Amino acid sequence: MGAKLIIDLGKSRLQNESGVRCSYKHHPDNKGFDSLLEMVRFALICRRCELAPCIEACPSDALEKVSSETNDAGVLKRADMLCTGCGTCSLACPFGTIYPDLILFPTSVCDVCRGRLEPDEKPLCVRTCQDGSIEYREVDVEAEDDLVEVFEDIVVRVSGGVLWEPFLREEEKATP
Repeated sequence: MGAKLIIDLGKSRLQNESGVRCSYKHHPDNKGFDSLLEMVRFALICRRCELAPCIEACPSDALEKVSSETNDAGVLKRADMLCTGCGTCSLACPFGTIYPDLILFPTSVCDVCRGRLEPDEKPLCVRTCQDGSIEYREVDVEAEDDLVEVFEDIVVRVSGGVLWEPFLREEEKATP
């Protein structure tokens, strides 16, 4: 069992707001953590429609479904260099789970610092996170009720076991 990146959705904010820095080496001033949050949100709230109208509606062919070790139904993935941020996918989603504010442009990809960490070293995002929303440690996902592994080596803490609640806007949480 290796170390995993653990994101607490209840505490997380965008990279600029949380002070998180990222060492993803292929893009200067990248927003690797913001990209990671987008991937996590798509993985947790996307209903994985068989016909995927969001993919069909995209005029830039920027969306695709990608299977992963933890989800063979396919996780929505956006090709950042193709996406223009038009929001058509958001309008086409029959469940309203693609919020326009999740479609930031452009972003870079988080690689969880694979192959770049020294023994016992933590990723730069963990070391610079000021809101306490990111951890990096060995964890048994099965033993903790509020953890969900969404991608290889990426775990999300969902307080209360309600997967979609962290994505609701404050006004939606207040509505009975």
